[in-house]
Amino acid sequence: MSSTGRPTAGSAGAGSALVVVDVAAADDQTAFAFQEVLAAMWAATSVERTVRDPGQPSVRLRCYLDMRQRLNT
Repeated sequence: MSSTGRPTAGSAGAGSALVVVDVAAADDQTAFAFQEVLAAMWAATSVERTVRDPGQPSVRLRCYLDMRQRLNT
């Protein structure tokens, strides 16, 4: 399931708490800051780089969250 709530190819199935989060941001710093906020709340994959498509003004970042593992509760 994507962050928009729509199923994605390869989703783990009904009842899964695994979420794919695709982030678009103006720059690397903003994208990583957003990912850090998510990682502070849920178990999340670490992200080391963003992707910038030629001709696009933004960067993209993908991370995965396990909503079953809420942190700082």
